[in-house]
Amino acid sequence: MHKNTFVQGALILTVAGIIVKFIGAFSRIYLSRLLGGEGIGLYQMAYPIYLLCLAVSSAGLPVAISIMVAEKNAVHDYLGGQRVFRISLMVLTATGLFFSALLYFGAGWLIDSGIVRDPRAYWSLLALSPAILMATILATLRGYFQGLQNMTPTAVSQIVEQLFRVVIMIGLAVVLLPYGLEYGAAGATFGAAPGAFVGILVLLYFYYKNRSWRKEMMAARDRSIIPDSTGRIIKRLLILALPVSLANIMLPIVSNIDLFIVPRRLEVAGFSVEEATTLFGYLTGMATALVNMPTIMTASLAASLVPVISEAVARNNPDVIYHRTGLAMRMANLITVPSFIGMCVIATPISAMLYATPEAGPCIAVMSFGVFLLGVQQVTTGVLQGMGKTAIPFINMVASACVKILLSWNLTALPSLGVLGAAWATNADFGVAALLNLYFLHKYMKYKLDLVHTLRCFVSAGAMGAAVVGTYAAVYPLLHSNTLATLLAICAGIVVYGLAVIMTHTVRAEDVESVPKIGGRLAAGIRRLDIFGKKEK
Repeated sequence: MHKNTFVQGALILTVAGIIVKFIGAFSRIYLSRLLGGEGIGLYQMAYPIYLLCLAVSSAGLPVAISIMVAEKNAVHDYLGGQRVFRISLMVLTATGLFFSALLYFGAGWLIDSGIVRDPRAYWSLLALSPAILMATILATLRGYFQGLQNMTPTAVSQIVEQLFRVVIMIGLAVVLLPYGLEYGAAGATFGAAPGAFVGILVLLYFYYKNRSWRKEMMAARDRSIIPDSTGRIIKRLLILALPVSLANIMLPIVSNIDLFIVPRRLEVAGFSVEEATTLFGYLTGMATALVNMPTIMTASLAASLVPVISEAVARNNPDVIYHRTGLAMRMANLITVPSFIGMCVIATPISAMLYATPEAGPCIAVMSFGVFLLGVQQVTTGVLQGMGKTAIPFINMVASACVKILLSWNLTALPSLGVLGAAWATNADFGVAALLNLYFLHKYMKYKLDLVHTLRCFVSAGAMGAAVVGTYAAVYPLLHSNTLATLLAICAGIVVYGLAVIMTHTVRAEDVESVPKIGGRLAAGIRRLDIFGKKEK
């Protein structure tokens, strides 16, 4: 069976994540035009209920399964790894079926109780109920393959699932819309179930394809290992998965902090209701969306880290844990630091290009710092989860959310800050969680952030930022086109940053050697271009 390297696995998931995001953005634009604001509203009323059910049903299990499968395989307990997968599949099929039935039969109660305000959303709730079962089974299969450190099946299934989901949701929305807006919205929501089902078929294909590898591993297993009982496996799954599930539930809760606090405190600061709503849109609809884009890579790194770290822990190999953590942090910094600087220095032109609203620029500039902080948080969370310390990132997330609430409440009400106070509070949320994660990594494995490398990233990104600003200032008066000037400035920044990271030895040859296909050639080129004349050890 092909086992992806750590870096290759992260790149595979990153590419898949970008493709999935692109397909999702297309479908959202098309659906918005097809269904209009009212139809999208019905869609959005049902979807958060589905996500909550899915978070409770399965959100933490892929991480838990990944950890346990990696642990078992690391000590040649391949029978134990297969038992973890099969028991997890049975348990999660049962929980997925339970929550699917709960949503199906509870949809009427959600309407009658007023939790879902519009009765027309009933059909969308019914349409989403089978998707919980499908998505739960899909999560189990993905966790298994990630535990084997093979990210290709997960990536392929993500892309195929999204494609089928979008085709079916748009097709059903078009077919059912003439019967009423509520049926068109329900048709769109139903796409989640067949999409997940096709994703399951893709993963079952990979599972069947690897049957010969499983036979070889079973023959080579350590027969002296006594298999864990079913009860013990389920107990450890729950111990590992529960904090991750709670953390996933925390994500929408943290997002809703802004909804409950920011508009109210903006009014206290002297803004009208309409102005407060507009500023809130700049914060959550524009700035937050941009901050999350560069962290697709760091989220992929975190997912790839979990089984690698778990394997090293099972083999009692602290050097590998430390090395992989350092490599992941360096890779994250190489992406997040220039994203932060670039987004900050031309925030207003970017806002005008993407949203036709330059007024969102200051908010984007402030929140851009969150790209770097969120990247650190995601990578360190992946390491802690791989070490089996899944409760620590959740506790740190709760602590950082408390800081966010306190700062949002006080800073947003200051007329001199307004919505920028909420943006700084979000940065503090990411920063506190990242620092707490780093503290616990130091406590458990004596890990220290490579400050020299981080500084080199900022120096390289500073040169890039100067090039971006200079290019935009020179080109805009000539072309009188903000979009062209912004794109040319970004291209200039990429070139300058690429040269700067090599000249300052920010990119190490050892860091790129594991990049598939071209890693060896890149490493050789970096060694030749190293102006300090250092040789990699």
